[in-house]
Amino acid sequence: MKVLLATRNAGKLREFAGLLPGVELVPWPAEAPELPETGAFFADNALQKAEGALRWWKANRSEILDGVLSDDSGLCVDALWGGPGVLSARFASELDPAAKNLKLLALIPDGVSRKARFVCVLAFASLRGDAFTVSGAVEGTLSESPKGGGGFGYDPIFIPEGFDRTFGDLPTEVKQRLSHRARACEALRRKLGI
Repeated sequence: MKVLLATRNAGKLREFAGLLPGVELVPWPAEAPELPETGAFFADNALQKAEGALRWWKANRSEILDGVLSDDSGLCVDALWGGPGVLSARFASELDPAAKNLKLLALIPDGVSRKARFVCVLAFASLRGDAFTVSGAVEGTLSESPKGGGGFGYDPIFIPEGFDRTFGDLPTEVKQRLSHRARACEALRRKLGI
């Protein structure tokens, strides 16, 4: 199966390559436009990106694909009323990832629950134009400070349930087994029969 992955995020590309063995992932071309993310929900954004990428591909490329895959994912923090949520990628976007994590942690008031979850919604659009979404989530808590140099994004501040180390500190194979993306990819494989 050959699938266009509608993202320029190198971390996501690496993760999807490991989570979807046997699927040839075609990276979103450098000359392609940025994809819209104007929805109020993860599913809205994932579908916008998949459908927008499919339209662009059909108009600009002749390479045959089985479909387009996109995701919208983020960190939902109970103490921040579910934020940054769908705005996770745009939260404090002027900062580098380490400073962004520190800023997020500073927003959590002392003494409140640090409960959070990573959510991932995948959208798959076939060349025929039909599209669907699947999702995955992993519950956890936020650490007091960033720990570990692995992963990307918010990984150094998220401790998955059942562990005492962050995704940034856990071995890659552990994260790949239980992450929100891993769970969404498992649902995608079942739906596609791959």
